[in-house]
Amino acid sequence: MNYNIVEFEASYGKSSQIPESDIPEIVFSGKSNVGKSSLINKILNRKSMAKVSATPGKTATINFFRLREVRFADLPGYGYAKVSRSEKSRWAELVEGYFAQDRNISLIVQICDIRHSPTADDMTMIDFLYNTGYNFIIAMTKLDKIKNSQRQARIDTLTEELSQYAGIKLYPCSSQNGEGIEEIRKAIERSITEE
Repeated sequence: MNYNIVEFEASYGKSSQIPESDIPEIVFSGKSNVGKSSLINKILNRKSMAKVSATPGKTATINFFRLREVRFADLPGYGYAKVSRSEKSRWAELVEGYFAQDRNISLIVQICDIRHSPTADDMTMIDFLYNTGYNFIIAMTKLDKIKNSQRQARIDTLTEELSQYAGIKLYPCSSQNGEGIEEIRKAIERSITEE
């Protein structure tokens, strides 16, 4: 799959605006400030295709990026406390509305920070993905921020914390140095060919 041929397609702030799904979609989900845009940019070999914001909670739309074979859907980050209640409910409508549509979702890349236990919001999202039967993986970002000697212990802890979800796949990765990115690309490609 060619990740170099990609264009920003559109942003939508309401689920009713989102056009029908005509090709497989790879969905990126995670809390604000977890490195979602950085991960998308690294997978696409781009510096700023997905806008990296200095302000958490800034992405309030679903952003679509079009590759030849697939579309990437970047969901708004969740769990940022300093957002108004009305804005939070709009985000919820947008994301819930997206999932309620008949979409051709091949894979969901749920993003968590490897340095920390999953938040309550992360667990809610993982629970939703698991119980609705979506094909998903967990990208554990910011691998470069922990020492090599601590990595396996963090992975083991996270595996234990998520042990109620049988068969869950963890992908430790770094958007800074590219570790684990090729494995995520392979998971994306497998999800498309397995359809």
